[in-house]
Amino acid sequence: MPTSVQIMPNRLVVALAYDRLCTFEFGIATEVFGLPRPEMGPDWYRFAVCAIEPGPLRATGGFHVIADGGLELLEDAGTIVIPGWRGAMAEPVPPALIESLRRAHARGARLMSICSGVFVLAAAGLLSGKKATTHWHYAEQLSAAYPDIQVEPNVLYVDEGSVLTSAGSAAGIDLCLHVVRHDFGPEIANRIARRLVVPPHREGGQAQFVERPVPPAREGVRFGPLFDRMRSRLTEEQPVAELAVEAGMSLRTFLRRFKAATGMPPGEWLLTARLLRARELLETTTHSIDAIAAASGFGSAAALRHHFRARLGTSPAAYRIRFARNNGGDADAARPA
Repeated sequence: MPTSVQIMPNRLVVALAYDRLCTFEFGIATEVFGLPRPEMGPDWYRFAVCAIEPGPLRATGGFHVIADGGLELLEDAGTIVIPGWRGAMAEPVPPALIESLRRAHARGARLMSICSGVFVLAAAGLLSGKKATTHWHYAEQLSAAYPDIQVEPNVLYVDEGSVLTSAGSAAGIDLCLHVVRHDFGPEIANRIARRLVVPPHREGGQAQFVERPVPPAREGVRFGPLFDRMRSRLTEEQPVAELAVEAGMSLRTFLRRFKAATGMPPGEWLLTARLLRARELLETTTHSIDAIAAASGFGSAAALRHHFRARLGTSPAAYRIRFARNNGGDADAARPA
């Protein structure tokens, strides 16, 4: 009998580099995809840096980048990462880069942008008729310049299958972890998140980051232990008045400082924590929906389904099919992870 040939996925990730490179966004791609990780096995990503123009390539912070090659590297890439573009629309995207990205997309490569890197994808016409996001500071500019793009200003990233975009710089971490999760499953993505000392999922959208003052350091010191205790008793009722007493504050002061520290009131914070716990259980256990609802503090499967639909746009059962351990899952569009 003839034997079938297994086609291995293309794990080559190529990050773009250019003069006045956005260092942090480039570093995110390097940290997630470029570090040697022998514990992940031989199928882990390979990484290369593509210079989109002749050097020298000066990066923000005063150092230079020596790339592995030029645009020819994009011909073999399975994934292409576009860091934040210099000045958003202040400078045109080189025509040679646009052509290379179009060819890569046409042959099935996955293209992903971080922050203002979305303007490169937009200039190449690869977001026409699709959803996309960028830093809240650039959302209106992107929408005005490219009205055929459905700009989603309140999410951390958007997955349109072969084209993915993320919000502000740190949201690039969320998007990169999402890609790892899609390629290798939630357990591996969670391990990478732990190495980065970041949460594997972040709830909420960009609205919580728009023009908000940074809370004083003392708030983190005061609320940190309380957050830990709240997470440890998600199955219990946690009246706000009792939380205020536990924090040693009046109710009014507690509500004000809690929101300043987290961007949300206590009830919303608890709902977010319970949803995160439910997601972890759906990904890593075979417990019934009823058991997971009870263990995560929702009390009933009906309540869990309601909040899953309202916050995540899906059901617990569908979420499990996508993201259960050893299941690579499907692309999850516009999900504020």
